Amino acid sequence: MQDPNADTEWNDILRKKGILPPKEKLEEQKQAEEEKEQQILQQQSIVKTYEDMTLEELEENEDEFNEEDERAVEMYRQQRIAEWKATQLKNKFGELLEISGQDYVQEITKAGKDIWVILHLYKQGIPLCALINQHLNGLAKKFPEVKFVKAISTTCIPNYPDRNLPTIFIYLEGDIKAQFIGPLVFGGMNLTRDELEWKISESGAIKTDLEENPRKQIQDQLMSSIKCSVPTRREESDSEDD
Repeated sequence: MQDPNADTEWNDILRKKGILPPKEKLEEQKQAEEEKEQQILQQQSIVKTYEDMTLEELEENEDEFNEEDERAVEMYRQQRIAEWKATQLKNKFGELLEISGQDYVQEITKAGKDIWVILHLYKQGIPLCALINQHLNGLAKKFPEVKFVKAISTTCIPNYPDRNLPTIFIYLEGDIKAQFIGPLVFGGMNLTRDELEWKISESGAIKTDLEENPRKQIQDQLMSSIKCSVPTRREESDSEDD
């Protein structure tokens, strides 16, 4: 079948007789169809991608959405706003804060719904307290959704004995969920940040990415070295025979 858009003598005769529309009209019709097809493809592309758009991208492309998309786009916009607010709320800490007894109610008891608070009671001049403050400062940056605070012990609890330092209290909505009191609980100056992270994670306050207790690895290595250094009964018997 001959192309009616072709520039041939036969088509010219058919156009003169009114059997075919003028060539210019056919070109306009073809151009209009191409533009319409391009718009459809563009709209389909937008519909396919708005689910993955950020809040800024949704606002930038707002004028390009058709009426059918508007309801879905609004739903995704509200979802992105909620996600942004949740992220801002979770990441509002990120440092080890110093408080006094006067701040206790506001900073701990009224910390907020679903907010975990790690409180370290310490005193200047106690090396293990200084070490734990250093570790907590690093953990505060790693877990910015958790509130890490420190306070000189006697400003929060009058006459709190130094023998109980360092002390860590873990709160959720004002209730104590875990407590670690005294140097023996922390294992002394050999305490690593990973070990402290694991200990705190057992309370549920943080979600650690450590696969197992770092202290267990040290204990296993220690027990292994002890076993290697202790002679077996057979070795003792051979030694006595000699």
